[in-house]
Amino acid sequence: MEPIFVRLAHPGDAEAIRTIYNVEVTGSTSTLDMVERTPTDQERWMTEHQGAYPAVVAEIETVVAGFGSLTRYRDRPGYSATVEDSVYVDARFRGRGVGRVLLSELVRLADDHGFHSVLARIGGGGEPSIRLHAACGFSVVGVEKEVGRKHGHWIDVTVMQRMV
Repeated sequence: MEPIFVRLAHPGDAEAIRTIYNVEVTGSTSTLDMVERTPTDQERWMTEHQGAYPAVVAEIETVVAGFGSLTRYRDRPGYSATVEDSVYVDARFRGRGVGRVLLSELVRLADDHGFHSVLARIGGGGEPSIRLHAACGFSVVGVEKEVGRKHGHWIDVTVMQRMV
C-alpha cells in the first residue's frame, strides 16, 4: 500500500478540495449543501480554515486523496472550547486508511489548539463515517431525526463526540 502523507492545506489545494467536496454535494447526503462550491466560495473556505480551525489534506503519491477540517461549533463564546470536524475522501482512495489519517490529525490539532471537545455531525446514515469516528475514539451522543432534506428524502444526523 502506498504511504499516506498528511499536512496542512495550502492555497494550491483549493481545486482538489473543491472537486472532492462537490462530488458529495451532488451525489450524496454526507453534506446537506445543495449547491456546488465555486472557486470563489472555495477561496473563502480556505481562508476560514487556518490557524485554530485548520484544513488538512492527505496525499498519496502527490495526489490529494482527501481532506478534513475543524470548524467553530457555534458562534456564542460559551462554545469556544468545542469544534466540529469534517472528513471527505475521494472515492478512488476509500478503504486505504485515508480517513483515519485525516481524522487522527484533526484530533491532534484540536488538542494542540486547546479545544476540549470535537463533534462530528454525520448525515444520511453515513455508516463508513460512523465506523471511522468510532475507531478514532468518538462515541454516539445522539441522533437528530429528519433535520435535513436532500434528494427527496428526510435526513437523520448522527452526532458523535470525542473529548481531547
